[in-house]
Amino acid sequence: MAGPLPDGEPAPSDGALPERVELGQRPFGVYLHVPFCVTRCGYCDFNTYTAAELGSDPGASPSTWADAVEAELVLARRVLGGRQGPARTVFIGGGTPSLLEPDDLLRALDAVHDLLGLAPDAEVTMEANPESVSGPALERLRSGGVNRLSLGMQSASPHVLAVLDRVHSPGRVAQAVAQARDAGIDNLSLDLIYGSPGESLEDWQHTLDVALGMQPEHVSAYALIVEQGTRLAARIGRGEIPPPVDDLMAAMYETADDAFAAAGLDWYEVSSWARSPDRRSRHNWLYWTDGDWWGVGPGAHSHVAGVRWWNVKHPAAWAQRLAGGLSPAAAREVLDEPTRRLERVMLGLRTVAGAGLEDVRAAVGEQADAHAQTLLADGLLDPDALARGRAVLTRRGRLLADAVTHRLT
Repeated sequence: MAGPLPDGEPAPSDGALPERVELGQRPFGVYLHVPFCVTRCGYCDFNTYTAAELGSDPGASPSTWADAVEAELVLARRVLGGRQGPARTVFIGGGTPSLLEPDDLLRALDAVHDLLGLAPDAEVTMEANPESVSGPALERLRSGGVNRLSLGMQSASPHVLAVLDRVHSPGRVAQAVAQARDAGIDNLSLDLIYGSPGESLEDWQHTLDVALGMQPEHVSAYALIVEQGTRLAARIGRGEIPPPVDDLMAAMYETADDAFAAAGLDWYEVSSWARSPDRRSRHNWLYWTDGDWWGVGPGAHSHVAGVRWWNVKHPAAWAQRLAGGLSPAAAREVLDEPTRRLERVMLGLRTVAGAGLEDVRAAVGEQADAHAQTLLADGLLDPDALARGRAVLTRRGRLLADAVTHRLT
């Protein structure tokens, strides 16, 4: 389970937004959180649960997930009052969405369409683990509207998968990709992780070769973060396995960036590469560019018109609140404009679009220009973009993205 939620302020029991918010001004998406997993990966701190952890609590069963999703979408429709939408993107994440029956997933997607609206050209993404998808399930999902698949490959090396507690074999990923292609899904993303204890640069190069051999439209490559409270952190703490090595992870990032570029995949966010702009994750782009979204599910976060809230974490508590006609929100924040402006800068810096210098100046004052010039001299900002009034990271800047953001803001 993930770490504690932020404190925030009390969220109204009916989910109502402040009267002053302006709805319908930004792109809108929906996130559907599936909290169920067969086993817990040693590095994961997401809000996920195994059957043994959930027991028989009412509302905590995968078979009742779609019912509670519908109830929260009814709440969303009432709160938004038809002034927001239709959804341009839907992202079904987890957890392991592919553990659920396709009909339950599609019932949730139909509820989005019926209650909030779904744009005709909406991007509908589902995360899946290679070992829990099948050809017939993918065909059913594609026919029901899922048009983008994000497969959790992580690595092509068995010993790296073992460290991560991933249960699929490397060859299963290629089979799942072939099944997705046969089902008519032509927008496929692979998720990779680099920097695992014991992973060499040669291991990582092998993973890149295997992944690119499947010709994905999109790749996400994430540096391993050892989260406190996870089994991986405990093993490192006991000295069973070594911690990640920063210099090696930097070399892995550069190796990946070179390999992706050679394969025709361009970076558009620090950890994301796409074959063309129309293959970028439109849903994630919405997160990075101050869009609006309603997060449905236990522990899901939402942001609408400068109001951010997060649901209670446990599936039973989430379902029980909805069954009682209450909002499942645990707490919320109402963001003022300076905070929103600063967040736009921080998130924009992670993307190929960068952050506008006007926004940076508005967020941190006139010293922004001096900071930008220092970062430019250090080779961390692109000079051509800066001449156009945008702060865009160079590759070296991407390697030091958090430090650059701290120095600029």
